[in-house]
Amino acid sequence: MTTAALHPDALPLMADGRALREAAESVDEIGRLVEAARTGDRDAFAELYGRYSRMVHGILIARVPRGDVDDLVQDVFLQAMRQIRGLREPTAFGGWLAAIARNRGVDYLRQVRATEPLDDTPDVSTDGAARLDAQTVLRTLQTLPDAYRETLALRLIEGMTGPEIAAATGLTPASVRVNLHRGMKQLRERLEGRSARVR
Repeated sequence: MTTAALHPDALPLMADGRALREAAESVDEIGRLVEAARTGDRDAFAELYGRYSRMVHGILIARVPRGDVDDLVQDVFLQAMRQIRGLREPTAFGGWLAAIARNRGVDYLRQVRATEPLDDTPDVSTDGAARLDAQTVLRTLQTLPDAYRETLALRLIEGMTGPEIAAATGLTPASVRVNLHRGMKQLRERLEGRSARVR
C-alpha cells in the first residue's frame, strides 16, 4: 500500500524560472521519446513512465482510495502503451496520458460503486482529537472540485512545480496557478472546519 505524504517542498507554490525553462526544453525530448515508443522501443516507453508516473499517481490519488492507486497507475501505462500509435501529436503526450488517468479513475469509481460502498471515510469523532495528518489532508483534498484536487495532489503529494504540472498535463501555467491558489484556499477552509468540529 502506498503511504500518502505531503512533499516537503509543498508550501512554496510558485516555481522559479529555471523550472519553467526546463519544462519547455523537455517538450521536444518528449516528442522524440513518444516517436521511439511508437516503434516499439521499450526503453523510450520506460523513460516516459519515469517522467510521467508521478503525474498519473497524483491524478489517481486525487480520485480513488490510495490503496488502489499503484495498480491503477500500471493500468494507465498499459493502456497508453497499447494506444500510443493513435496519439496524433507526440508533444501532447502528457495531456493525453492525463486524460487516460482521469478516465481510468472514473471507471474505477463506477465499478466500485456498482459492487460495494466506499468505506474510506475517516471517523474523526472516535479519537476525539483534531489530528491533522497526511491521511486527513488527502481525504479532505479528495472532496474538492476536480480541477483543484488534481492540481493540488500533483503539487502537495507528488512535489511537482507549477511549470511541471502545466507541461505534464497540458494546462496553461496561468490555469495551474489559479487552481493551486483557489484549491489551497478551499483546502485550508475545509481543514479548519474539520478541526473546529472535532474540538
